[in-house]
Amino acid sequence: MSDTMVNDKYETFVGLEIHIHLLTESKMFCGCKANYGDEPNTNVCPVCLGYPGVLPTVNQKAMKMGYTVARALNCRLSRKTYFERKNYFYPDMPKNYQISQFQEPVGVEGFMEFEYNDEIKKIRIHDVHLEEDAGKMIHAGDMSLQDFNRAGYPLLEIVTEPDLKSGEETEAFLRAFRRMVRYLGVCDGNMDEGSMKCDANISINTPGAGLGTKVELKNMNSPRFVRRGLQYEAQRQAKALDEGVKLIQETRLWNENRDITESMRTKEMANDYRYFPEPDMPPFCPDDSFMADVEKEQVELPLARKHKIMRKYGISSEQAEFIHDEKVNADYFEQVMALGADAQAVYTWLSSDVQKELNLLNMTLTESPLSPERFSELLKLMDDGKISGKIAKQVLIDVFEEDRDPSAIVEEKGLSQISDPQAIGAVIEKVMAANEEVVKAIREGEQKQKGFLVGQIMKETGGRAAPALVQKILSEKLR
Repeated sequence: MSDTMVNDKYETFVGLEIHIHLLTESKMFCGCKANYGDEPNTNVCPVCLGYPGVLPTVNQKAMKMGYTVARALNCRLSRKTYFERKNYFYPDMPKNYQISQFQEPVGVEGFMEFEYNDEIKKIRIHDVHLEEDAGKMIHAGDMSLQDFNRAGYPLLEIVTEPDLKSGEETEAFLRAFRRMVRYLGVCDGNMDEGSMKCDANISINTPGAGLGTKVELKNMNSPRFVRRGLQYEAQRQAKALDEGVKLIQETRLWNENRDITESMRTKEMANDYRYFPEPDMPPFCPDDSFMADVEKEQVELPLARKHKIMRKYGISSEQAEFIHDEKVNADYFEQVMALGADAQAVYTWLSSDVQKELNLLNMTLTESPLSPERFSELLKLMDDGKISGKIAKQVLIDVFEEDRDPSAIVEEKGLSQISDPQAIGAVIEKVMAANEEVVKAIREGEQKQKGFLVGQIMKETGGRAAPALVQKILSEKLR
């Protein structure tokens, strides 16, 4: 099938409901810790366990984060928002309703731009609203266990309009969205830990006929699974329509083991939830000071950062994609560039040798001993001809292992490059004398043997001889 059409007969419409756990210390409506991985049922209290007579209170930090995301998504921000009770049976939420927002969310009518197939796409945002998460059910054999640690986590839901056109495009959008919330510092975006979740609504129809019958897909814990689930569902719906089978509005689960979707339940409508205002909390009306703080939390967003890096430093889209993927790495790159480094050299080292060391030691760039100043110093030692590229790689390893400046390592270990023509000439003569047959073969036309001599010369000098000078002097002597 093509990217946006199923069997070249049907147009695909995809809308998302993205849930992110906000990076607050406590839950949305109580003081319990919001901490992933703790022992089950240790971060609970009468409020998040739904005891009668308890009074929830709003987490102010979560409110600010909610407005921060809505502002970054170009939404119209609400100057009066309130919470409501969303009612239906939650097996993993003791009070059997969720405190959420419906009529007056924190933001509406926004949009987000992202890059797909070298084009800038704009996806409309229907609304951004705050709510609390449910607990976690653990199925073990013939019994089900409940962990209420997660019940009450501050959750921000972002609802898009059905503007996405394929599974591939949706995957790209989700990766861009994850990058954005990480830039804002409001969510770590770890879908495998459940801190970012996504339900997708998909329908297909003949071109120009508008939306078809909506099906909601759940249980997709990575952008890749979202793509695969949507691809399967589009094909399933197309096959049904081709055979004259009427589609029903329902919720389906993605079975990652079988790579299929399976029916879960018929889809509820909004009025099935019987929303009504939460009686225990007054409306939240942000003042000018609050809105000013939200504005201060705004950052240069990933897409703008990428194109600025490309334009300012003359690097390719692919290179900028790597550099801007994480805000801390983009910040680091620009700090090194401000110290006078070459952009291509910085990218090459960051994406290869530096990344290799980070992976080996399981640390991030900002956690490592390689500060921007040390990295810039290492590159300058090479540019000035004081060390070779090979020696620089060893010095880089030493910086990570010893947490010291590159120049100090070079000086203490005697790693400075040999650039004295007479000293290099003496070494070359010694190597040539020890390998007369090789020298003879080169002079008779076997130029490939020259690499052997270069290797022996570098070995003799511990890799410190200036490579260009070695090549020049060796060529002269071979003639």
